[in-house]
Amino acid sequence: MQHQLKPLSYAFVAAALGIATYSGMDVAMKGLALQIGAYNAMFWRSLITIVLAGSLYGWRKPTWPLRSVLKLHIWRGFIVSIMAFLFFWGLKYLPVAEAIGLSFIAPLIALYLSAVILHEQINRLSIVASVIGLIGAGVVIGGRLSGDYNFQMGQGILAILCSAVLYAYNLILQRQQALVAAPIEIGFFQNLTVILVFGALAPVLAVVPPPAIAPQLFTASILGLFSMLMMSWAYARAPASTLLPVEYTAFAWAALLGWVFFSEAITSTTVLGTAMIVTGCLVAAWQTGDTADAAENPAL
Repeated sequence: MQHQLKPLSYAFVAAALGIATYSGMDVAMKGLALQIGAYNAMFWRSLITIVLAGSLYGWRKPTWPLRSVLKLHIWRGFIVSIMAFLFFWGLKYLPVAEAIGLSFIAPLIALYLSAVILHEQINRLSIVASVIGLIGAGVVIGGRLSGDYNFQMGQGILAILCSAVLYAYNLILQRQQALVAAPIEIGFFQNLTVILVFGALAPVLAVVPPPAIAPQLFTASILGLFSMLMMSWAYARAPASTLLPVEYTAFAWAALLGWVFFSEAITSTTVLGTAMIVTGCLVAAWQTGDTADAAENPAL
């Protein structure tokens, strides 16, 4: 038992670093999306990221992945492309903390997806956790609807919720992917797929950004790539249910960074609703964490 604690602790720390840097990337991307639009923010960030990820991947002198692994890379990259665009587009119209709070329904959805895809059993406690989480999401949305509401904010909420559903599926793909590939390989092929998806629309939608925002683009690229590497490394060494609680540190980072960079106030309904969502997710994690077994990653 003693020798298993260290790897799990390292995985938890790596996941926490991944969430912190991802939250920083969210803030950088919100600023970019407000300046050049969600599509161009994603496209130019991904273009920089693929250069960085490709350099790291080539430096390792890798072998070409198996066909089944390559299909998994491409599929997750496609899902991430749609998920990220919806999130960053919705983020233009909502405070960062509120958007993160709404996205916390993803782990609860992932619980049911794991039953369908990974054939895991769902018990009564899981259903209770889901109900708590969904009520929490309703509180966050209700607080917005009863406050300063407009059509664009409604679109933002819908986009974030759709992104959260895709993020839930992404969590399962992330675990599957991390067990068969190294983090650098995952980072390269995922970003390659993203740039191919967004690049297909470049002749119509791409606009060369002003040089003044280049530092923001590079910052978002570096933070996003570092987060992806940390999360892939962590998910290869611990089951998703064990790492689930660290996802909710994102709210603290989002609240702090949103306040610092965008002067965003945190409403009481956002805090209450997010607390309920987190409670539901922790209930789900509690009952699955005892039976989850960490798997070795042969690719590392």
